[in-house]
Amino acid sequence: MGLWVLLLCALVASLLGGLYVLGVFRRRRPDEPPLDKGSIPWLGYLLDFRKDSSRFLKRMQRKHGDVFTVLLGGRYFTFVMDPFCFGSIVKESRSKLDFRAAATQLVLQVFGYKPIESNHNIVRESSMKHLMGDGLSVLTQTTMENFQKLMLFNLSPGEEKRAWQEENLFHYCYNIVFRAGYLALYGSEPQQGPGGKERAEEQDRAHSNQLFHEFRKYDRLFPRLAFSVLPPKDKKEAERLKRLFWSVLSVKNAWQKDNISGWISDQDQLLAENGVPEYMRDRFMFMLLWASQGNTGPTAFWLLLYLLKHPEALEAVRGEVDKVLRENGQEVKAGSRPVTITRDMLSQAPLLDSALEETLRLVAAPLLIRAVLEDISLKTGSGAEYTLRKGDRLALFPHLAVQMNPDIHDEPHKFKYDRFVNPDGTRRDFFKNGKKLKYVNMPWGAGVSTCPGRFFASAEMKLFVFLMLSHYDLELVNEEEEIPGIDISRWGFGTMQPVHDVRFRFRPRF
Repeated sequence: MGLWVLLLCALVASLLGGLYVLGVFRRRRPDEPPLDKGSIPWLGYLLDFRKDSSRFLKRMQRKHGDVFTVLLGGRYFTFVMDPFCFGSIVKESRSKLDFRAAATQLVLQVFGYKPIESNHNIVRESSMKHLMGDGLSVLTQTTMENFQKLMLFNLSPGEEKRAWQEENLFHYCYNIVFRAGYLALYGSEPQQGPGGKERAEEQDRAHSNQLFHEFRKYDRLFPRLAFSVLPPKDKKEAERLKRLFWSVLSVKNAWQKDNISGWISDQDQLLAENGVPEYMRDRFMFMLLWASQGNTGPTAFWLLLYLLKHPEALEAVRGEVDKVLRENGQEVKAGSRPVTITRDMLSQAPLLDSALEETLRLVAAPLLIRAVLEDISLKTGSGAEYTLRKGDRLALFPHLAVQMNPDIHDEPHKFKYDRFVNPDGTRRDFFKNGKKLKYVNMPWGAGVSTCPGRFFASAEMKLFVFLMLSHYDLELVNEEEEIPGIDISRWGFGTMQPVHDVRFRFRPRF
């Protein structure tokens, strides 16, 4: 009898433990946000969230208000949709809200890289040195030279046959921007012997193009890889691609290149000094490639597409580009050399700045996650106060909460190229319910998890568009074609991508 009692107790304890893990016993406490566990134990709303994150969050917001907790795959996420809460959240100390737990899990899952404790500081300090200030000026120059190498190398001097060339816009933008950024950061082929420069540049063009095609294969798998829902065939392909990039971007290969950026070399040296083995540093190189180039090309596509679909915007931004060139003693004309664009010149183009920021407002949709390390209090703009429970996750989805919020941005679904700039060129302020907002567009994240490469990424995209508008006439093949929808599987991973490409054509302007 005693044995049966022990077995029964063990069975009951196991059952209760399983039910606890599945979330059956979770109850909302009086001071906590509304709790919605869904109808499926453990999974909760994970399938709905994966299917269309934005639509799901809109539904939950209508049902529960601006702060609510939902069960997603065995973990509780509190989503905060009130922009007046964002300041206190992003400023909260790491001892209470930590972004690193989710980030560590993600980079291990998708890049095979296991960060060390000092990783965040290494990336931040190196980025401040090389992707901002004087370091950014140097890297902007190198990037511009690589754009010229890829975009303008076949513009021969003298009279140019102004024939139209037709391409897929998304592929063209992603291809060129990725390759220019890759060559600027990871270095180029050494120039050796007579004619070495021409041979090296041709090798750079061929190698970077091959690498881009492999990168796109991985990029297509990325969302499902991050959620661990790849079918066996795709999982095998993802592993093949990871190993390819670990090899191509390996430390040994990197140090054989000329003009490797200080951003790359410094970080590798610091990781080595901290005892990170070489194979793991190879994986870190792959992570840096995706972090730096995974969103810039798609954003450049959307920016050019919006300009092409809005002639008044295209005319205004191109007029500004031409004006900046003239004021800096340059002009594009038949037989002239490609223009040289500096970081200072980019800062003289507020309309281009605004058009880029407006594009990011429309299509950048990162999901910002913090681990709740201890019970904390959250006060909303309406005065309500909630306690967030230790062990949960706190999540911000700025695309819905601020970027597409009609109380902040008038006609939020429309592209307004000058939305972020005043007539005198200064940055415009935004308000909600008469109160000025600090966070009205968050494509780069915020607080300690703000993208450290945002200034380089912005310069890279503006350089590309500046050169395209300077040197080429541009038009859509079908001017009546609607702007394509977005691939909803990519919610939360940065810039959205289109469900299909768009044909465009271009030719030298003069």
